[in-house]
Amino acid sequence: MKSLLMIMFCFAAFCSDGQEATTPSDESRLESPYSLPTPEGWTTEQFPVPIGFAPQINYQGVEDIRFSPGWGNAVSEEYWTYAFLWYLDGSLETDAEIIAGNLKAYYTGLIQVNTDSTKISTRIFQPVTTSFTKIPTDKNDSETYTGTIGMVDYMQHRPITLNCRVHLKYLPEAGKTIIFYEISPQLFTHKNWQMLNQLWTDFRFNRN
Repeated sequence: MKSLLMIMFCFAAFCSDGQEATTPSDESRLESPYSLPTPEGWTTEQFPVPIGFAPQINYQGVEDIRFSPGWGNAVSEEYWTYAFLWYLDGSLETDAEIIAGNLKAYYTGLIQVNTDSTKISTRIFQPVTTSFTKIPTDKNDSETYTGTIGMVDYMQHRPITLNCRVHLKYLPEAGKTIIFYEISPQLFTHKNWQMLNQLWTDFRFNRN
């Protein structure tokens, strides 16, 4: 079940623009300009930005995903719990409105390529809604945001609200911007957020 969902997610990222999904080699990961941990039992995926299913997000770089062990299991507390990092070229202007717009485009595209519209009831279909607010900046962040993503869960064909914490970090010496998204439908007090926050705490940029 989980592996099938992983294939669907990976396929979604590439099918709309004809790209093929690739998994970075061990060598390429060693040469990465940053390190993002993969806890035991978690799985990863990586692909280029612009993103095939959301080309209107006009950035250049890489998306690097970390899936919790239960992210694709509807009865797990970790369902839809995962994180993804954008390692992007340039010093990019970002605020709550831009984040909300980017994630609306992202999840709208993701749902479209993973959904057979003929099998989803019009009663549950809903456009993606996003709302974000800037909060006091976390340690080592340039800016920090929280918000929600309301959408149709294409795996269960029912509405779902994902909570999201966003960490923004500028790397002027490298000419890069890092945006790290933590995602879970669980409340921010749930233990899942400890795991997600630890990923960001353990993130390292490999300065040359």
